[in-house]
Amino acid sequence: MPRFAANLSMLYPELDFLDRFQAAARDGFQAVEYLFPYAYEPAQLAARLQANGLQQVLFNAPPGNWDGGERGLACLPGREEEFREGIAKALVYAKALACPRIHVMAGLVPAGIERASVRPTYVANLRWAAAQAAAQGVDVLIEPINTRDIPGFFLNRQDHAHELIDEIAAANVKVQMDLYHCQVVEGDIAMKIRQYLPTGRVGHFQIAGVPLRHEPDLGELNFAYLFDVIDEVAAQCDWQGWVGCEYRPARGAVANGTSDGLGWMKR
Repeated sequence: MPRFAANLSMLYPELDFLDRFQAAARDGFQAVEYLFPYAYEPAQLAARLQANGLQQVLFNAPPGNWDGGERGLACLPGREEEFREGIAKALVYAKALACPRIHVMAGLVPAGIERASVRPTYVANLRWAAAQAAAQGVDVLIEPINTRDIPGFFLNRQDHAHELIDEIAAANVKVQMDLYHCQVVEGDIAMKIRQYLPTGRVGHFQIAGVPLRHEPDLGELNFAYLFDVIDEVAAQCDWQGWVGCEYRPARGAVANGTSDGLGWMKR
């Protein structure tokens, strides 16, 4: 069975964020991920990881004005200085948390601008970020996200992500393969795992049930089968990454709602 990481931005919503580390460890998780750490000092988060025997395996670089609707800066011309400041800040946190991966969100294509016209900005920014991260032994992840959840997002398909990795040409740039987003946009999940995992370019998986983004045993995907596929292919290519549980518990923020929904993982 794959190694699962609890996404603390989505799981345990009934608890304060810092209390979610203990809840995840209690439920058997050995690793965590989340969207953004920047509301807390690195030492606070490192202490929670250490106290609960958890690894930090992923978080996102600063996305710009998140509350204002921004979803990353990498593809935005004219925002390069802010992008670089964000990467520098993310690497400070990655060092403090011993985190080997940072997800860099692509951003929304500006209104009235062709997608192709922002590609050079995106590629240049990712090359710069990759060079900074490589010096620290950190991978930079890019994630295709479906246009139903985030309309206008620059990066939507697995093949597009791998084309961009070819162009960026940095060994530490990899794909964050979110099977929820992949199913919404493309489908044919098992074959895409078989196609892309052996390339060495998949740095991380994420999962959620489709279409409502609840537990993976709720919805149209047979995740028990997909976990077997990941195990099979990972064994063939010696992939040792993590599968992030980035879903919204179906029971919401009720007490023990996340824990009660983990029957899929226990099975």
